[in-house]
Amino acid sequence: MSKQSHRRGPKPPGGLDVVHGVHAVRALMARGNGPRELWVQEGEASGRLTELVDQARGAGIKVVTLPRDALDQQAQGAVHQGVLAFCPALTFESDTALWHRLQGWSAAEAPLLLVLDGITDVHNFGACLRSADAAGAHGVVVPKDRAAPLNATVRKVACGAAESVPVYRVTNLARAMARMKELGVWVTGTAGEAEASLFEADFSVPTALVMGAEGKGMRRLTREACDGLVKLPMVGQVSSLNVSVATGICLFEAVRQRGAGRD
Repeated sequence: MSKQSHRRGPKPPGGLDVVHGVHAVRALMARGNGPRELWVQEGEASGRLTELVDQARGAGIKVVTLPRDALDQQAQGAVHQGVLAFCPALTFESDTALWHRLQGWSAAEAPLLLVLDGITDVHNFGACLRSADAAGAHGVVVPKDRAAPLNATVRKVACGAAESVPVYRVTNLARAMARMKELGVWVTGTAGEAEASLFEADFSVPTALVMGAEGKGMRRLTREACDGLVKLPMVGQVSSLNVSVATGICLFEAVRQRGAGRD
């Protein structure tokens, strides 16, 4: 038998999510939602992660240095970049919390919500959360059914956004959208067959932007609950974009209209 290391790593702490990658772990630390335990690859990778390790130890977080094969085994094929963090699982916010927050927003800060209907792929979900955070969205709304979980893969893809953007889970999405409208939020859905262009919409007002699943789009009741529909103008050969790419474009049109980031 080869003398290559086939050591099993230590038993990971139970009941915790595993977050992979430098950026995702650094975001956890920066937002004060630090992991319970950190596994760091020994050797050169450990040297590159000195600052992160020092920060973790300073916060009283247990740090374990291990060979790469132990991290590979725990990461199960994910690119971990030499670091794994074990932290409490994320939880969805309730619809009650959403209504409370909407009622508490001031007129000076028009809310921007992202509504995801039927987004079940965890990579797309994580990418949408990352775009929502970058665009300054106040929250993401998902239905109880036909929605991706808030798991470790979502956290990895989101690069910290899963910790910073509240995700509200509602029992009935169409009814929740009706409630948003009652609270003064304009609900705009996206659909390839819409007549109006994205760039004709007014996102300076309190807005909920609704994105449907790739291929099927929004469900019928979701579509009917929208105040209006817009589309991305497609001038090439492809007929549609990946939902996370389309989400980013739509959100940053809202950023542009709201003048965020201007001196």
